[in-house]
Amino acid sequence: MLNNVYYGHISRNDVERLLGKYGKDGSYLLRDSQSERGALCLCVRKAPFVHTYRIVQSHQGWTLETETKENVQWFQSLDKLIESFKKTPHSMVPLLYPFEKSLLNEEERQMKGELAYMEI
Repeated sequence: MLNNVYYGHISRNDVERLLGKYGKDGSYLLRDSQSERGALCLCVRKAPFVHTYRIVQSHQGWTLETETKENVQWFQSLDKLIESFKKTPHSMVPLLYPFEKSLLNEEERQMKGELAYMEI
């Protein structure tokens, strides 16, 4: 399920540009963390910002990293973590719309078509 929203090694700036241009409040995606090897970043749009939450994995499972390291909730899988935060957003921006790569590809194709039409 999460393969559709996992963008791999994409920069924070690129994510902000994509979600700012094509997303809406509550759009989210996953990317690799640029600062912590093996960690992921959950990026969620809430205009005018894109909020980023680091997700880490250990022998206990998956969790959202918090500054205080208190009240940490562990999940057996990344899917279960995302589903939990979709249902109960806790103190973070609600996860409403998966920003799927296939939707982005369709949007880019439409834009290219519009640009080609405009050039004629």
